[in-house]
Amino acid sequence: MKTIILAAGMVVLSFAFAQGPVLAMGDNSGTTTTNVKKCKKGEVWDATKKKCLKATSGVLPDEDLYQQGRELAKAGEYDWALTVLGAISNQNDPRVLNYTGYSYRKSGQIDKGIGYYQKALSIDPNYVLVREYLGEGYIAAGKVELAKAELTQIANRCGTTCEEYQDLAEALDKVTN
Repeated sequence: MKTIILAAGMVVLSFAFAQGPVLAMGDNSGTTTTNVKKCKKGEVWDATKKKCLKATSGVLPDEDLYQQGRELAKAGEYDWALTVLGAISNQNDPRVLNYTGYSYRKSGQIDKGIGYYQKALSIDPNYVLVREYLGEGYIAAGKVELAKAELTQIANRCGTTCEEYQDLAEALDKVTN
């Protein structure tokens, strides 16, 4: 009986540990991963110390900085997101380049954002979220044909039913109809 209870407990624990990191790694998840909004601009939330710290390189692991920078970008806090993303040691991580580009594009610096997207794609040409955002950047810059080319690239990589394809197709539809 003890063996069954122990085995069941191990299964439950394995699911608990498997869920956390998987959710934290996503790009499109709407899940709030931190308490960063409790901090002042330019700071990040340290869950271990349960306080805000100045966003500087090494203050938190890169993954924590990335998650908080991504969260800030998605929340429309573009300058703050750029500060946090800029504190990440690995500035060649395609995910970091993607949300840096996103923050620049959304703050009105479209060409600068496009440059970051292009750098991310030079590292990982199959990163379809970057292709979606690049397409949206091209639309914002009035380069609809380039956006259509990104839509084709997304279709080649994940088909026409993936979220990135659907989102870019919808954005294109708004400007072409």
